[in-house]
Amino acid sequence: MKAAILGTTGYTGQILLRQLSGHNKIDTIIPVSSSKAGELVINEDAGLHPSIADKMTGSSGKYVSVENAAAEKPDVVFAALPHLASAKFCKPFLGKSVVIDLSADFRIEDPELFQKAYGEKPPREDLLPLAVYGLSERYRDEIAQADLIANPGCYPTATLLSLLPLAEKGIIRSNPVINALSGISGAGRKARIGNLLVERSENICAYAPGTTHRHSWEIWKELKKADSSLDIQFIPHLVPMKRGMAITTSILVDDKVDSNLLGKIYSDAYASSPFVKISYPGIPETKQVWGSNRCDISWHLEENRLILFSVIDNLIKGASGQALQNMNIRFGFSESEGLNLHGEI
Repeated sequence: MKAAILGTTGYTGQILLRQLSGHNKIDTIIPVSSSKAGELVINEDAGLHPSIADKMTGSSGKYVSVENAAAEKPDVVFAALPHLASAKFCKPFLGKSVVIDLSADFRIEDPELFQKAYGEKPPREDLLPLAVYGLSERYRDEIAQADLIANPGCYPTATLLSLLPLAEKGIIRSNPVINALSGISGAGRKARIGNLLVERSENICAYAPGTTHRHSWEIWKELKKADSSLDIQFIPHLVPMKRGMAITTSILVDDKVDSNLLGKIYSDAYASSPFVKISYPGIPETKQVWGSNRCDISWHLEENRLILFSVIDNLIKGASGQALQNMNIRFGFSESEGLNLHGEI
């Protein structure tokens, strides 16, 4: 099976390259980079093991252009490209390959809501009805039939996995207040003064609070599907570490709710989900999921005041890992093929 990666040189593209090289069902990887087409993927700066080149026979171990990748007729295409640009580069593959897009271009099906979130019209409004939102644990059946999968953002993934099972039960009695902390890699692999070590080290700050953060709309629209009465308050923070994400969500719940009921709700919701771990009564830490495709969830309950905890590796479960998980679901492979269940402490 052939897999192409658009935007191979970014963080998520590089991780996909590593993951696909160890995937038993992938025999050819096509690494695409418009800026580095013709250059060797394996070089002294890449940090990649030469064995990865074994699966890049179609490209002779070099980055290729989008046009050359399309000529290879890949079975699946991973688009690890910037928001509002990804749909354009996906065009030669749409309708010919399964496309798993890691940008936001297909995540929000309502064009007006998309414009609220991103300040522009969706680049391919005509395709929004065809795209399936790729939150793996929630939309397995739809993903299994989809040819266009919109991989969720990292903040929505970690937030929604803890909130949705409770929202579906109708037991939440206040709008969730979501405090989210992310490592710097969530900003992508680009040169920005604010991402320099001198700027970020020993420094934590909130940024783009409330609806000013585009992911807030993604969380909002999915939560509304589970319980239309709920709204959210979303406060993201940057913390001085490379990768990892921790979400702390505060809500009020029905008086009847206790930890036994919460345990049952989560165990029922994720009984067939290898990458969701309920770690109650402990409080999960990012180091426990570093390098894994896992989301660890726990809670703290005092009377009707509930605090939810969830952690992921933002580059794995929040991006490349969930994209690979979606590929496994779509092609009928074992859901955990090519993915780490345990963290790399």
